[in-house]
Amino acid sequence: MTVKGSPEEFFESRPMEYSDSNKKTSQAKCCSPSLKARDIIFDHIHIFIGVLAFCYFSKSLTGTYTKSTITQIERRFEIPSSTVGIIDGSFEMGNLLVITVVSYFGAKFHRPKIIGAGVLLMGIGTLIMALPHFIMDRYKYDTVAAHTNDADNFTVRSTCSSDTQNTVQQLVSGCQNGEEESSPTWVIVLLGNIIRGIGEASIGPLGISFIDDYAHPEHSAFYIGCLHTLGVVGSIFGYSLGSLCAIIYVDIGSISRESVTITPQDTRWVGAWWLGYVVSGLLTLLAALPLWFLPRALAENPQTYELDNPSKQHKHTPSITEIAKDFGPSLKRLLTNKIYLLYLVSNVLAFNAVAILITYTPKYLEQQFGQSASKTNFLIGVTSIPPAALGMFLSGWIMKRFKLDLLGSARMSFFTAIATLFLTIPCFALSCENTDIAGVTVPYQGSVEVQNISSDVLTSCNADCGCPDFQWDPVCGQNGVTYISPCHAGCSSTRGTGQNMTFHHCTCVQSWGMSAGNSSAVLGQCSRESRCTIMFYIYLALQSFAFFVYCLGAVPYFIISLRIVDPELKSLSMGMLLLVLRVLGGIPAPIYFGALIDSTCLKWGYKKCGGRGACRMYATETFRFLFLGLVNCLRLLGYILLWVAITQINRKVQNDKRKSKDIELQKPVLYGPG
Repeated sequence: MTVKGSPEEFFESRPMEYSDSNKKTSQAKCCSPSLKARDIIFDHIHIFIGVLAFCYFSKSLTGTYTKSTITQIERRFEIPSSTVGIIDGSFEMGNLLVITVVSYFGAKFHRPKIIGAGVLLMGIGTLIMALPHFIMDRYKYDTVAAHTNDADNFTVRSTCSSDTQNTVQQLVSGCQNGEEESSPTWVIVLLGNIIRGIGEASIGPLGISFIDDYAHPEHSAFYIGCLHTLGVVGSIFGYSLGSLCAIIYVDIGSISRESVTITPQDTRWVGAWWLGYVVSGLLTLLAALPLWFLPRALAENPQTYELDNPSKQHKHTPSITEIAKDFGPSLKRLLTNKIYLLYLVSNVLAFNAVAILITYTPKYLEQQFGQSASKTNFLIGVTSIPPAALGMFLSGWIMKRFKLDLLGSARMSFFTAIATLFLTIPCFALSCENTDIAGVTVPYQGSVEVQNISSDVLTSCNADCGCPDFQWDPVCGQNGVTYISPCHAGCSSTRGTGQNMTFHHCTCVQSWGMSAGNSSAVLGQCSRESRCTIMFYIYLALQSFAFFVYCLGAVPYFIISLRIVDPELKSLSMGMLLLVLRVLGGIPAPIYFGALIDSTCLKWGYKKCGGRGACRMYATETFRFLFLGLVNCLRLLGYILLWVAITQINRKVQNDKRKSKDIELQKPVLYGPG
């Protein structure tokens, strides 16, 4: 059948097709003269969920891409892990500035448009994060093979020769003339991340509460599960994009690939970290557009629709002053809810663990198993994120299938959390020993032990070479030991060019009993033991299964925050939860754990003009126990408090049942005639 005319004309011409039970709702929805055709087209919960899912996808893509670039940003700006932690936490800083105000006041106005404005701001902030690349000079790393104007001619420096002292003097002179100044442009990345956090504040509280308001109660959990599933799918693309950009050299298009003498496995390698921010920023801007065309209210839940769309004679739009007056009492009611407070503290502890895990897992895998950033990001994306997405989806489906109430949701989230804790315990046994680096992890031949790195990298075999302490240009000797530079290995001659360059007559390699013919070295660190790769894949498998189990309880976690408070406090509950998580978890966790990581550094990189740069080598065993130990301790404390909250929920449910039975017994019994 072909229908001509506007949607209003179609519905007005066929009034008898609606049953009496739906007549009132149908007229409110379709026959109101103030309702436009655009509103009818978009006036459905599934449309809103689809648009919001796209926002979740782009938000998660940018977030996970940011996590995947931690190492690249650290190396590009020559900053320690604690500073990178501040950059990562700046997203939460921006978020907390507005989240309480947005979650409370935003719920009183046009929520889809407010979400759209936030997503637009996210896209702008993401693009700003890429800006430093376009205003900085090209990335320069210290190397023994520096290109000259002739593409086939390399100038070799920093080997054991009289030219080394001249090179050091030239560097010092250049610094005095201001040629090598450190760039503070990482602050722009921080500011862009703050703006991104401000924009994100509207998506979670307003989006989820909007769905919970307009969807049927039995569908709400399933819809929220689908949202977070799409968010996790975005994480897959985020890590994949991070992997692709990490393997592309940072100054791609500005220099020839042949002039780059390091590989992605090198600790000085910096990938095209900026490229992913351009891609994800444009995608986020695209996600913001549809939200501006959605109506203020939906109509799947007729009762809620009528509340948001009263007749004109009874319609009253509260002023900002009236809404503000009610904010204080509403906040007081929320914070005097003992069950909510227990749930809040439990989440803070657990979120600290999650923030550490998400932020530093790529760096942890790179350092523990000797993997490149590109490979690590790719494998995290394809092995850990799909199980997490499946867990999210099944979480919502289980809630819908078994119609879990508040108590059932809390129990489900608790048992999945405990199971995850046990699954991570075997990870303590999965690690590899550090590469043997002379003067750093192992002594030079003839030394008893390493006491002080700065003095032990210079020993009898390279004492006359005049090697600079700040240098990091590792070479692998034929004795299987890595030296921090050809100069520190005592090498005096070279053959070949670029990445194929070899160094010969290395006196420090000979000191291990090697003959003169077997005393050469090649660029790069010596490879790890072969079992490292096996350990790496086992760790990924355990992590993937743990993510799946943990995400089975993800939707109940969100449902709890909505159901343990009064209905009118849903948005404020979500906003306060996210605010506290960011203030006490998302912001401090990357910073204090970044400082803990810095404490495990064995060999720091140094800027040519002075000052400490990025760490080149960590103590893997200490790193492992700090990372896994702290994460699991925080989880355990959080789950203990969650169990206490569950007992309180159980007591409340029993009291409510008892009160309802008493009310039923007190009702008068009406007897019929006779």
